[in-house]
Amino acid sequence: MTQITSDPVFPEMDACRLCARSCGARRNAGHPGVCGMTAEIRAGRAALHMWEEPCISGREGSGAVFFTGCPLRCVFCQNRSIALGKEGVPVTVARLTEIFLELAAQGANNINLVTPTHYVPQIVEAVRMARAKGLSIPILYNTGSYETRETIRRLQGTVDIFLPDLKYKDPETAARYSRAPDYFAVATAAIEEMVTITGPPRFDDRGVLLRGTIVRHMVLPGHVREARKILEYLHETYGNDIYVSIMNQYTPMEGIGVHFPELGRRVTRREYDRVVEYALSIGIENAYIQEGPTAEESFIPSFRGEGVLKQEVET
Repeated sequence: MTQITSDPVFPEMDACRLCARSCGARRNAGHPGVCGMTAEIRAGRAALHMWEEPCISGREGSGAVFFTGCPLRCVFCQNRSIALGKEGVPVTVARLTEIFLELAAQGANNINLVTPTHYVPQIVEAVRMARAKGLSIPILYNTGSYETRETIRRLQGTVDIFLPDLKYKDPETAARYSRAPDYFAVATAAIEEMVTITGPPRFDDRGVLLRGTIVRHMVLPGHVREARKILEYLHETYGNDIYVSIMNQYTPMEGIGVHFPELGRRVTRREYDRVVEYALSIGIENAYIQEGPTAEESFIPSFRGEGVLKQEVET
């Protein structure tokens, strides 16, 4: 494996306010923010990913780059090891640029930036550099949505597709599971900016998304009423200008039932069906739903650096 040169300094990391935590961490000086990360980019995996919505993965796969760290750190996170910074390897902006080009060469339908909020300045620069070298596939921003309007506005001209979560409606739920009672207000403001940037969805002749916003909501056990409130808000606000993805893949991670007993089980088929039926009843047409036993740990990849580090060529 080769060691690569260091990054330029990004002033935004002197007192970081990229996410809604607004912690002001001196990340350039090596102090981690609430996200757990300094200004050094860390990523756990870069590979073709087949488990996104059909219009994103398509047949070829989505070129997913899983970044280390997270501003939200939800208690039920299925990528918890990487969200908490326990996995992942350092990469520079130059290497990130190469990763984007390598994924495109493998046939990826898009570059899928997973949990990217705390690296937005570096990502914008890496995309600029990659496009200068011929990158032409869409850039997709895959986020928990706990970020400022200003951060999203910086992505104008960089991101083509937004894939935000809308996790919670009730402040009590958001506080309990993500220590973010203001989550709904923050996330809906961010999503509003995303829709403004992308406009209505646009697909190619294969049905692969080229531009637009898909808002995800993962149904949590015992939270059918909250899921309905979220779907109602999205439909009343955006109608058919967005797609909605209603997810049933919640997987209780080991030990979560000790402190959060209500999350110690999977979503029942009846709970999920009630949410989907409600979506249909209020007139939602542009939606993705999941069928079958999707709540499997096999959907959770390894984050040990696959596709991230540059391999030396043997001679």
